Amino acid sequence: MRKKLIISAILTAVLIYLSTGHALFGLPFPQILRENAVILFALQMILALLVIAVNHRVFASGIASLVHLSPNMDSLVVLGVSAAFIYSTAVSVINLIYYKGADEYIGETDLYFESSAIILTLVLVGKLLEELAKGRTSGALSDLVDMSPKTAILLRKGQEMEVPIEEVKVGDIFVLKPGMSVPVDGVIESGTSAVNESSLTGESMPVDKEPGMSVSASTINMSGHLTCRATGVGKDTAFSRIVQMVTEASEGKAKISRTADRIAAVFIPAVIALSVITFVVWLILGRSIGFSVSRAIAVLIVSCPAALYLAAPAAIMVGNSVGARHGILYKTAQSIENTGKTQIVVVDKTGTLTTGEPKVTDILSIENDVEHRDLLLSIAYALESKSEHPIAKAICDFAQRRFVPVMETTDFKAVPGKGIKAKLIVGGRKRTVYAGSEAFIGEELLGRSEEDAADFDNEFSARIKRLVAEGKTPTLFASETGMLGVIAVADEVREGSRAAVSALHREDIHVCMVTGDRLATSEAVGAQVGIEPNEVISDVMPDEKAAIVEKLKETGKVAMIGDGINDAPALMIADAGIAIGAGTDIAMDAADVVLVANSLITAVDAIRLSRQTLLIIRQNLFWAFFYNIIGIPLAAGCYYRAFGWLLDPVFCALAMSISGIFVITNALRLFSFTTTDPYMDESFEEAEEEETEYEDGI
Repeated sequence: MRKKLIISAILTAVLIYLSTGHALFGLPFPQILRENAVILFALQMILALLVIAVNHRVFASGIASLVHLSPNMDSLVVLGVSAAFIYSTAVSVINLIYYKGADEYIGETDLYFESSAIILTLVLVGKLLEELAKGRTSGALSDLVDMSPKTAILLRKGQEMEVPIEEVKVGDIFVLKPGMSVPVDGVIESGTSAVNESSLTGESMPVDKEPGMSVSASTINMSGHLTCRATGVGKDTAFSRIVQMVTEASEGKAKISRTADRIAAVFIPAVIALSVITFVVWLILGRSIGFSVSRAIAVLIVSCPAALYLAAPAAIMVGNSVGARHGILYKTAQSIENTGKTQIVVVDKTGTLTTGEPKVTDILSIENDVEHRDLLLSIAYALESKSEHPIAKAICDFAQRRFVPVMETTDFKAVPGKGIKAKLIVGGRKRTVYAGSEAFIGEELLGRSEEDAADFDNEFSARIKRLVAEGKTPTLFASETGMLGVIAVADEVREGSRAAVSALHREDIHVCMVTGDRLATSEAVGAQVGIEPNEVISDVMPDEKAAIVEKLKETGKVAMIGDGINDAPALMIADAGIAIGAGTDIAMDAADVVLVANSLITAVDAIRLSRQTLLIIRQNLFWAFFYNIIGIPLAAGCYYRAFGWLLDPVFCALAMSISGIFVITNALRLFSFTTTDPYMDESFEEAEEEETEYEDGI
C-alpha cells in the first residue's frame, strides 16, 4: 500500500502540472503540448487511468457495494472519480472534434482528470494510515498451548516412565521433581513442596503443599519431590479451561464498525440524490447539458469523503505514534476507541499494583538495636541458605546486599510445612536455632520453657498479627533460650501505583482490585494504593475474575489491567485489556494495549491519550460535515442566481484536498500530549517520604 501511495502521488503530481499547475505557478511547459491538444488530453487521460488502476480495489469495493444496494464510503469515491473521469473524457473528445486549433481550446474548457487522481490519492493516504494503525493479531492461544507441559512422568510398577501428556488418565500416579511443571490436575499422595500457582491465582508467594492437597496443571513445583494422583486430564484441567475461555472471549469480541461507514449509509444516498436533483433542476431552469452535468459533478466531487476517510485514521496514526513514544502500544484502532471510553478499571494485584517479587520489609529483633538486628539477619541467612523456598531466597538476597557474615551450620533439618532447625555457633557456643511459622516456633519453645512461650505470646503475637494484617508473611526465628526475632517478607507495591489510582479517580474512573491472593494481603495493598476495602475482591480464580469483569460491563465500559496468565481471560473479555510490559507473553497477547514501562501510571496515560484521540476524531468528523454543508450548496449553484456564486469543479477538488489537509493538521495536535506527573498527588509524595524513612529504619 505504501508503494501504491508513492506511485499515485507521483502520477497525480504530474497530472496536476499538466492540467493547471504550470499556469498557476508559472512553470515551464513543453511547446509540443501547447501545440498538440491530442497529446495533452491523451497524457492526462492515461495518467488518470493509471491512478485508477493502482487503486482498483477501491473501485471493486465501491461497485460491489452499489450492486448490493449497501453503499459504503468507497461507493461515493467511485461515483465522484467516475463522473469526473467520464465527463472529462467526453468533453475532451467533443472539443477535439469541434475545435480545430489547440490554442483556442486550452484554458477555455475545464477538464477534471486531476480531480479524480487527487481524490484517489487522498483516499489511499487514509487507508494507509488505517493499516499502519493496526497491530499484530493476538497470539494468546498459541502461547497458552506452548506453555502447557508436553510430557508427564508416570509411576508404573515402581518404575518412572516419561509419556506424552495425552496418555495420562484419571487415577494415574505421576511424579513431580523440583522445577517441573505440573502436567495435569491431581492430589498429592506423598511428599511436601512449595508450588508456584501464579499461573492460576496470580499470587506471587508459592503455596506449601503436603499430602491430601491438590495441584493444578501448568503450575510449577518449586522445591520438594511429590507423588500425585491424576484427577483431571485433557480439557478437564483448570489450565485447559483458561484456554477455552480465552478462545470464547476472542471469538465473541465483535469488531466495531467504522464511524465513516455508518455515516455512509445515510450520507451517500443523500449526495447521489442531490447530484441528480442538481442536474435536473438546472436543465429545467434552461441551462445547457454541459452546465448541468458540471454542477452535478461538482456536487459529487466536493462531497467526496476524503476528510471522512482521514478523520479517524489520521488521529489514530498520530495517537499510536505518541503512545509508542511514551511506552503505550495500541494493537488496533478499536483498542484506542475502547480504552478512551473507559469508565471502570479492574486492576490485578500481583505484578500490576505490586512488583510480583517477595522482598524483606521488616526485621524485628528481641533487642531493638542495630547489633541484634544484624545478628538476627546473620542467623537467618545461615538457616535460609539451606532452603529452596522463595521466602528463604528473599531473605538471603537481602542479607547478601547487606554483606552480613556467613555462619556455619550443622545438623540441618527441614520440618515439611512448618519450618527448619539447625545448629550453629552463636556467642562462642553451639546453639540450636529454629525458623518457621508462629505455630512451629511456639511449639518448639513450649517444649523448652513455659516462661519463654509466655514471652513469645505476649511480646511478639501483637507484632506478628500487625504484620499479617499488612499483608506480609512473617518468618519467626528462635533458639532454645527463647525468641530471636521476626523477619517479614511481602510483595512490594510498585512505584507509582498509588499515584496511578489517584489519577484514575481524578479522571472520574471507578477503580477496583480483583486478585487471587488472600483477603488480608489484598486489603493491605489496597489501603496502600488508595482502593477502598469494599472495592477489593480476593481469592478469585481466573474464570471468576473474567465473570466479575463481564458483570461490571453491565454498568459501564470496563478496562482490565493485568500481567499474568490468570489475567488472560479477563483481559480478553474486558472492553479494553491493558497488560503491564513486565508481564507474561500471554497476557500481552491477550490485551488490547501493552504498557512497555512497568508502571501503572502509564495506564492512566493510555486512557487519557485515547480520550484525546477520540476528541480529535470527533472534531475531524465535525469539520468534514461542516465543509460539506458549506461546499455542497455552492457546488450545486444554489447561490448562483442571487449572488453569482459558483464553485467550479476544479475548486471543488481543491477544497476537498484542503479539508483533508486540515484533518491531518488537526490530528498532529496530539503530539503536544503530556504524560501524567506522578508527583502531583500529595498523598503519593507523603507515601514516598514514609517509604524512605522506613528504609532508613531498616
